[in-house]
Amino acid sequence: MGHTWTPETLSCLSSEKDMNGDTLWVWCYPSVSTELREVLLRKCCLTSDSAVLHAFVFGQYCRTWYYVSTVDVQEPTVLKKVTHFSIVITAKDFNPEKYAAFSRVLCRMYIKHGNPVKMMEGYIAVLTKGICQSDENGSFLIKDYDVRKAYLAGSIKDVVSQFGMETIILYTALMLKKRIVIYHPRVEALLEFTRALPALTWHRKDWSILHPYVHLEDRELENLRMCTGYVAGFVDPEVTNRSDLFEVFVNLPDSEITISQHAKEAMAMGKLHKEIGHFIVQSAEDNDRTDVQVIKDISMKTKEILSNLVSLAKEGEDAKLTLEALKQRHFPPATENFLFHLAAAEQLLKI
Repeated sequence: MGHTWTPETLSCLSSEKDMNGDTLWVWCYPSVSTELREVLLRKCCLTSDSAVLHAFVFGQYCRTWYYVSTVDVQEPTVLKKVTHFSIVITAKDFNPEKYAAFSRVLCRMYIKHGNPVKMMEGYIAVLTKGICQSDENGSFLIKDYDVRKAYLAGSIKDVVSQFGMETIILYTALMLKKRIVIYHPRVEALLEFTRALPALTWHRKDWSILHPYVHLEDRELENLRMCTGYVAGFVDPEVTNRSDLFEVFVNLPDSEITISQHAKEAMAMGKLHKEIGHFIVQSAEDNDRTDVQVIKDISMKTKEILSNLVSLAKEGEDAKLTLEALKQRHFPPATENFLFHLAAAEQLLKI
């Protein structure tokens, strides 16, 4: 029995920029809505006048992941008038390494044959057999790319080495399903930093909160507003003034984290936060511990907090927590506040 693969891939698109600087969609299989196409063209960076080309970017729009590889065409090649082209793969799963490797193989086929049909054959081979073999271009095997690997690819140690004790703000925001906006002018820095954050709440294994590359554009913001909590990355400095989009704002180049005025109460920090913060920093700064171990440590700490919460809820009716039950415990105000909001985020609250 061969390796069968459920096609998580939805479509493959290719767009080109020619000598005149015009960008056009060359090929698209199967078709994609006009709306998604507009978003994808924006991400391809072929349409903008900037000289900056991003070899690989990824992101999410309306619950569809997109992975974009862009190639600068060097002479000589069968692609006569093309200066650059992008290959876009849309998929239902988060796995940047898998789709970067897959699109590299497709790009090489396109450069060699200059013909979408060849690329299409490679694409369909992966959909049906889980493997894409190309003579000199190496092969691509789906089964080499486990989703756990994708989840663990970001570095929490890097996050902590940049923000130290302030990492607790990110942890708290994620635990309470708040909206976090991250600004950096370089998209590569955004992709690297944002993808690590969902690992701080490993018990949820939820990377659907990740929107690493968003433009300040109505449709994209509309899509973002439909999410309860998120980690969203922007390259436009204008996002600093958009407090309607976040509870927590991270200015990556300046290593600054700000809690917005309207979230100050829910995000109030106390003794418990300090303790968790110290714990995270201690684990992450231990040179003998790998990123995976640090994630495990934080996850154990989170489980401890959650099981305390569940045991408090068990005493309540329908195993839900009430504010009264919480008040009887005489926790310090910030702890009580945090547990109350966390119970709401984890759906353990009696409304």
